[in-house]
Amino acid sequence: MQVQKKSLKINFIMNSILTMSSFLFPLITFPYVSRILLPLGTGKVSFATSVISYFAMFSQLGIPVYGIRACAKVRDDKAVLSKTFQELMIINGVTSLITYLFFLLTLFTVPRLQQEKPLFLIVSMTILLNTIGVEWLYKSLEQYVYIAVRSIFFKILALAATFLLIHQESDYVLYGAISIFAASASNIFNFFHMHKFVSLKPVGNYHLKRHLHAVLIFFAMSCATTVYTHLDTVMLGFLKTDTDVGYYNAAVKIKSILVSIVTSLGVVLLPRASYYIEHRQQSKFFNVSEKALNFVCLLSIPLMVYFLLFAEEGILFLSGTAYLPAILPMQIIMPTLLLIGLTNVMGMQMLVPLGKEKIVLYSEVFGAILNLSLNILLIPRFSCSGAAFGTLAAEFLVFLIQFLVLKKDVIKMYRSIPVFPIILGVLIGSSVSFPVKFLKIPVFFTLLLSAILFWGIYMVILLCFKIPLILDIKNQFLKSLKLK
Repeated sequence: MQVQKKSLKINFIMNSILTMSSFLFPLITFPYVSRILLPLGTGKVSFATSVISYFAMFSQLGIPVYGIRACAKVRDDKAVLSKTFQELMIINGVTSLITYLFFLLTLFTVPRLQQEKPLFLIVSMTILLNTIGVEWLYKSLEQYVYIAVRSIFFKILALAATFLLIHQESDYVLYGAISIFAASASNIFNFFHMHKFVSLKPVGNYHLKRHLHAVLIFFAMSCATTVYTHLDTVMLGFLKTDTDVGYYNAAVKIKSILVSIVTSLGVVLLPRASYYIEHRQQSKFFNVSEKALNFVCLLSIPLMVYFLLFAEEGILFLSGTAYLPAILPMQIIMPTLLLIGLTNVMGMQMLVPLGKEKIVLYSEVFGAILNLSLNILLIPRFSCSGAAFGTLAAEFLVFLIQFLVLKKDVIKMYRSIPVFPIILGVLIGSSVSFPVKFLKIPVFFTLLLSAILFWGIYMVILLCFKIPLILDIKNQFLKSLKLK
């Protein structure tokens, strides 16, 4: 028990480091890149990435999530694990080959894609790298130390390449290549490293059919999620211009960074939650789920409010004055931080380990339909703001469906959330930090001073109310200082 608890803390720490690296990389590079490539250049790369995400979704066929659960259940038996791994690799290899052929056919027949053929070919490398990377295997085995180290290594290389190679507006294709390198090049290491955990010798007597039903459900979930995650960008690209996509990308970039922070704990809980359910340890399962919900609310609510208040400063700092039309879309989309965080816990950390992935699928399908409908109505008239509202509405619908299904199990968990301390901390933090907006100081110092005031007050209030999670963080910090 103590070993598992320590392991979970290490996993969270390493995944937090990985999340911070994912946060710092765009935080450092995007202000530089956005000012050189301008909305048109960043919009082209964002549009290509969003289109390729659909092909990548088909090639992966739901295996990234299903693979974590399937391998986590049998990780104590190397022979069974190896067979499961090989079966999933065979399925993934076939679907990736078919997807690549279909992508090439599309690339050479659709005029809108032909305009940026080199960019699309480079970004499509994501399909191959995701297939050979088998990230799901490493996550199922909770190899977060390895995942964090090799990912940070390649992000540092990409960071250097960005400043060395991106110098003019026409370098957007090169920027696309560097972005793919930062996100997926480490998957090559995964491919050559996986023999340490599973046998690569063909075992034969494969039973691929036993995976297909669950894989297809997870694939449908992935389809629905990808639709309302990237549909706004794709539809902006087709219905509006690359410049509009560039504006929207600036807003979504900030949201994506914040979402990765909010969902960082949930990522490490999926294999552990699946393990608890498989071994019928229900109390432990609900305990970690409750902690995850508390973590999401304690972090996402203040993040959401802070960036609603300082959206203009965030856009100016990260992207520059050329991206001012991104301010309103960013403010509209900010509440999705809380919604995505909550559905990440209820959906991926509760419903999926419980074997109720169909509920997640239904919620995401309805969310995708709503998003598509609102995008068709709103994007032609309201452009980026319409796309942002469609995404917000879709995320709320997904949350509502999952909450209603899990109501009996999660209502007690939601009651454990310290709502009053959170609201009090956010209100006082906002009232003290907001006047900083009106000081005539550089944007960076506005953000720095306001963040210190906002988060300092927020944390002090949570400590005064003796919130268990905050006290645990404080104790761990003091303990580390004593050790030093």
